[in-house]
Amino acid sequence: MADAASSHVQQPKGATGVLVLADGSLVWGRGFGAVGEAVGEVCFNTAMTGYQEVMTDPSYAGQIVTFTFPHIGNVGCNDEDLESLVDGAVGCVVREDVTEPSNFRSRERLGDWLKAKGKIGLAGVDTRALTRRIRLSGAPNAVIAHHPDGKFDIAALVKRATDWPGLEGMDLARVVSRSGQEGWEGGVWTLGKGYARSPHQPRPHVVAIDYGAKDNIFRNLVAAGAQVTVVPAQTSLDAILALEPAGVFLSNGPGDPAATGAYAVPTIQGLLEKDVPIFGICLGHQMLGLAAGAKTTKMHQGHRGANHPVLCKGDGPMSGRVEITSMNHGFAVDNSALPDTVEETHVSLFDGSNCGIAVKGKKAFGVQYHPEASPGPQDSFYLFEKFVGMLG
Repeated sequence: MADAASSHVQQPKGATGVLVLADGSLVWGRGFGAVGEAVGEVCFNTAMTGYQEVMTDPSYAGQIVTFTFPHIGNVGCNDEDLESLVDGAVGCVVREDVTEPSNFRSRERLGDWLKAKGKIGLAGVDTRALTRRIRLSGAPNAVIAHHPDGKFDIAALVKRATDWPGLEGMDLARVVSRSGQEGWEGGVWTLGKGYARSPHQPRPHVVAIDYGAKDNIFRNLVAAGAQVTVVPAQTSLDAILALEPAGVFLSNGPGDPAATGAYAVPTIQGLLEKDVPIFGICLGHQMLGLAAGAKTTKMHQGHRGANHPVLCKGDGPMSGRVEITSMNHGFAVDNSALPDTVEETHVSLFDGSNCGIAVKGKKAFGVQYHPEASPGPQDSFYLFEKFVGMLG
């Protein structure tokens, strides 16, 4: 198939799928999964495992994921590895054709699973070239399309990609958030046992605000000793306080944090004024930063993968420690202009961008990365215990 860096490439024989970038560049391949077209921002993920968790992470809403690992789909799909039932990524781009799954946990082929979920796949692409393009030029808007007959209206697809406004300024948290309050049940998964049951003894009550959460975050809060109630993204301050939380968790999620902050920031500021302990992850970390007076900025390519080194700063027991982390974000807290009320606790060793903050004088902290992994390393699970330990 065609080199991903070339433009206006003639359709190769047998091509049933195409990625059409907003600048008119065409990336041809073999379509699989759902038939149709979808628009989004093209990003890349460097994780070697966990493609099903990635594709069901609500933080990928409005995005087309390019997997740099070539063998995607080789372990199939199952019902246990979903991170959410709401929409995540709209499609994916892979190097090799998806083979028959070879894993005892597999219940379905990746292509069949994508089709059932309405997600489009594109195989046979030079994903290294596409990744280099994103690194050099930033994450482009594009349309991913799959038609078994190989017929495409390229002009119309270019127009659709060009007309799409992109993620900047877009509030997607309200789109992927739960619509109602939910008492969370279930702990972390172990091989041969499945997901643990929530203990029934009294535990500190955590209200988790769902901006597009990964379910494994809630499972880790339970494992750390919390009782968890999940509420929608736009839940009011009064409604949260009425639940009498010992602490409030701010979840990950998609879109522009400044747009979501229009309704989220006043609520979080109210919680800070009430001295409610707060822990934020990813978008929730950015929401906490905005509430404390920091700013967020769109990144050139973002961080997405399971191998990101993060340095712990400060003078605490973790100072100087390097954690290998899982990340998925295209926006970041701007650490070049942090207010005096905010302490930077973690930084990326890839590019020096902010990866953690604490609000001075408050029991409130956040991290840009995903300590619950899924997929990824387990270096940072202690953060859940740190948060629950604040709740008394």
